[in-house]
Amino acid sequence: MHKITDKVRALSPGDSFHSLEFFPPKTDAGFHNLLARLERMSQALRPLFVTVTWGAGGSTASKSLHLAELCQKELELTTCLHLTCTNMSRAVLDEALEGAKATGIRNILALRGDPPRSDEYMPSGERSNGEEKEFEYAVDLVRYIREKYGDYFCIGVAAYPEGHAEGTAPEFQDPKRDLPYLIEKVKAGADFIMTQLFYDAQKYTAFEEMLRHDPSGVFKDIIIIPGLMPIQSYQILRRTTKLSHASLPPSVEQRLMDVKNDDDKVKTLGVDILCEIIHQIRRSLTSSPHARGFHFYTLNLEKAVSFVIEKSKLLRPITFTADNESAISDEIDDPLLLPANQPANRRRLSSIVRDPRDRVIVDGPTPIFHPHLEPAHQAGYLQLQDPQSQPPHINLAISEGEGAMGREATWDDFPNGRFGDARSPAFGEIDGYGPSLHLSRTEAVKLWGYPVTPEDIAEIFVRHIQGEIPAIPWSEEDLRDESNVIQEELVRLNRKGCWTVASQPAVNGVRSDDETFGWGPKGGFVFQKAFVEFFVAPEMWERLEKRLRKLGERVSFYAARAGEKGEYRSNMPSQSDALNAVTWGCFRGREITTPTIIEETNFRAWKDEAFTIWNEWSSVYPKRSKTRELLRNVAETYWLVNVVHHEYMEPDALWSVLKETW
Repeated sequence: MHKITDKVRALSPGDSFHSLEFFPPKTDAGFHNLLARLERMSQALRPLFVTVTWGAGGSTASKSLHLAELCQKELELTTCLHLTCTNMSRAVLDEALEGAKATGIRNILALRGDPPRSDEYMPSGERSNGEEKEFEYAVDLVRYIREKYGDYFCIGVAAYPEGHAEGTAPEFQDPKRDLPYLIEKVKAGADFIMTQLFYDAQKYTAFEEMLRHDPSGVFKDIIIIPGLMPIQSYQILRRTTKLSHASLPPSVEQRLMDVKNDDDKVKTLGVDILCEIIHQIRRSLTSSPHARGFHFYTLNLEKAVSFVIEKSKLLRPITFTADNESAISDEIDDPLLLPANQPANRRRLSSIVRDPRDRVIVDGPTPIFHPHLEPAHQAGYLQLQDPQSQPPHINLAISEGEGAMGREATWDDFPNGRFGDARSPAFGEIDGYGPSLHLSRTEAVKLWGYPVTPEDIAEIFVRHIQGEIPAIPWSEEDLRDESNVIQEELVRLNRKGCWTVASQPAVNGVRSDDETFGWGPKGGFVFQKAFVEFFVAPEMWERLEKRLRKLGERVSFYAARAGEKGEYRSNMPSQSDALNAVTWGCFRGREITTPTIIEETNFRAWKDEAFTIWNEWSSVYPKRSKTRELLRNVAETYWLVNVVHHEYMEPDALWSVLKETW
């Protein structure tokens, strides 16, 4: 059974299930490591199905299809491919649907995506030709799939427990306002509903009750799956709730605020919070016509979601008899997925019911042989075993990262966005959605106006640094408190024509509970090297590069222009292990922790996205307008530069270099 609806309806109404979402990693190493992670999670966590995200405007189309194919065909996971339809041609959608069908994928999550642009604001070469106008909203995509493919695909649609908030302030969110659109999507052919993430169980239960009792009757028997995102860190939670407009109950927010600088405690508390939400939903909604399921937005990480799934008992306990047959068996058709000494259709994974912080999942070997998984094997992230040999047990200690597979589960446990380890499947933005303004055209114009000169752009950046506007196209958040220490330097740089998108001051051994710079467990000490990243005109970069090269090993720099073939310059050796730790901490009873690094791979991956955002911003404005021409010219000619100064003992070292250059 490859349709989600068939699999859910085959369960008893009192059963529970879960599903997992993944996105295509930004780097090749991240992609290979995700394959190993998927294989582990599919065996240990046994999701009913997995979903694969689709980047804004089809930006990850080929990677999404490739990942979905591997999940469906090689890992034999029932797979649901996301599809967004706005700002994208019918040809791309047709190619995706045909590719999904050829792969055997039977499930599509039909989404709208970015706010639809009218012809006037479509990028060059993407103007609608008439027939493409039918894809403005998710309901248009649902109708199209149904008309073209009949019942072949099982179609899911999104819903918002607290109401959709695009173009409005959160206080005006109202799920009742969205109800007619959701009814329309279901009537057009949607088979199940998956909700946006939330952290308020009461608001979700009220939402589902509203749907079940709606006079239209279209929601009475439909499968509704609540979406949950494990809490990975306080900063990620802040960004997530801001973008999604998901509210935090005051009691939950206070609990997290009390430990916000200690990622370990935030993650542990986050597990408890999600388990409480699951318990409240189960307790409050007992009349569902189907098994109760929960969908997890994993961020391509496995530790936190594993904790939640096990502690909330979404995994049914499995026991093995003396002849190695499980007391509960789900059919597995592929004998290559079985240990050599276990008969087909009888292999299950043991699940010891204990607190997940002490939890050990005992798993069999990883016997899959396929050329797509070989790079992960060669990288040391996947253990392949001869199916004819005696299978050793692999202990996965989720809480401590013990054993080979346990270390794999925890090595990138605390992601740090684009300044994290580029080998991690979670490297980059938190959602894998791709470069986007995350704003409607109206909101973008309200924030940034109509810049027509470089000085106008500089003023937008300066106003963001000074807290006068809440976002720039490269950041949806206010600057952190530590930026106040270097605010004067950042303002000066931006007014000179260096438009900063990331920076931090030097810190030499501040206590880990410091209100401005502190992070991690109490009783430790944290350190930072000063760095700054900015866009700059070619003539200014030429002057700076000469100055930086004279400084030799005191600094590291990376610079690049737009495009895959864009020019790249650096004074660092071009090798995978040549990286700069720019934030680290020393804590009692631990190895030195390094959450922030800058190196060639993560800089190159971010560079492509950073320049794409210039084009996304320019698309807000009419063709042939001065603003659009200015922004496109910047994207085509400017450099993105990152400079790290290694003398963290001298707080003014980096800023003096820049000041002396211009």
